[in-house]
Amino acid sequence: MNPINVLIVDDEELARCLIREYLRAHPDIVIVGEAEHGLDAVKQINALNPDLIFLDIQMPKLTGLEVLELTGRQAGVIFTTAYDQYALKAFDLHAIDYLLKPFSQTRFDEALAQARKSIAQLVNPQATAIQQLLSVPGKLLDRILIRDRTQVHVIPVDKMEYVEAQDDYISIVSDAKSYLKTQSLSELEAQLDPKKFVRVHRSYLINIEQLKSIERSTKDSHVAIMRSGKQIPISRTGYERIRQIM
Repeated sequence: MNPINVLIVDDEELARCLIREYLRAHPDIVIVGEAEHGLDAVKQINALNPDLIFLDIQMPKLTGLEVLELTGRQAGVIFTTAYDQYALKAFDLHAIDYLLKPFSQTRFDEALAQARKSIAQLVNPQATAIQQLLSVPGKLLDRILIRDRTQVHVIPVDKMEYVEAQDDYISIVSDAKSYLKTQSLSELEAQLDPKKFVRVHRSYLINIEQLKSIERSTKDSHVAIMRSGKQIPISRTGYERIRQIM
């Protein structure tokens, strides 16, 4: 997964500091610059072309809205402001989200998760379009497309061993390799054949054809042993699901 380059724009040092602190929990984020007024923001946006901008609205010299007008920026923007009267205008400008100060780490993380999805679609419109064609409503997936820098990996679902939820990503393991994708486990589960893929745990989805055995790990819990030797925990609900299809 490529890092996301971020520019923080706010005239208040404390506000910029808070965003930096919230971003510490996200190792895929790289802060490439900070600006404390609108003119500086215009210069840095044109010079750095960041993937994502946290943009205050009320600032000296130029407002955040004027910054977007001057730069022509139409994507990758999360507004951060103490004023709610700009919300409609912000979304008219295709803002990813609108964070009303003061905002919590949880609310911030939600906006960032939405930004990751939006940026992934912008970075890889071709793969996204192809994936959308492959994801015809009602049609189960037979392969998954994952972008990795300049490559697009095509993974047949029959080759997938298991999928693990990791925060805002899923890790797809196939042929002893792991691929990260920005998607929830539930979204992928809904696109796969339920006779072949089973949610055995809230964080794991396994390919039944890659399952070697099921062993009891404690009196009340089980573990799935995959053909690769990987051991995956099975919840009580997951165990019932497996029993129903085997």
